Amino acid sequence: MSLINDFLAVPLLAHTLPGDAGAIDGFLHPLLGVEHLLAMFAVGLLSAKIGGRAIWTVPTAFVVVMAVGGILGYFGETLPVVSYGIALSVLLLGGALIFQRRIPEAIALILVGLFALFHGYAHGEAVPAEQTFVFFLAYVLGFLVSTAGLHVIGALVGYIALRSKRGTAILGVSGALIAVIGVVFLVNLINVPA
Repeated sequence: MSLINDFLAVPLLAHTLPGDAGAIDGFLHPLLGVEHLLAMFAVGLLSAKIGGRAIWTVPTAFVVVMAVGGILGYFGETLPVVSYGIALSVLLLGGALIFQRRIPEAIALILVGLFALFHGYAHGEAVPAEQTFVFFLAYVLGFLVSTAGLHVIGALVGYIALRSKRGTAILGVSGALIAVIGVVFLVNLINVPA
């Protein structure tokens, strides 16, 4: 169990990376935070599961709202319970993949928009205060490109998986694993001493 806890502690790394490379730092942030990586991959899977125009509207909504969240985080606006919102996004996005029934596109857009706000805020908040606004813009561009890439990968995996019965089951199992990791993130947050 210690190995699992050590692995799941990796998200903290994404919020403590020093550097001055702007776009590179931004690009790496979603890839080095397990909670970000799983949520963004799950958004792609979910968009494929819903199908139709959701294959592009759901990930696009996430990216656009995440940019807004990043700006709020950078400028120090208050967004309460960011870590809980991110952990809950992993849990609920994974949970949405478990069930055979597809959720309506409108509900998916609202949920991913809400979750994107928390993820974007965490990205924007991670920018060191002494950095210039140009650095911040490069950083935002980096994390938006990385996020969009994770969405595309998730959508492609989901699209391919949904072409067979076994693939559909694999998608459900993947959702269950993602949801369990979300539960672990939440439990870890609750158990962290103040």
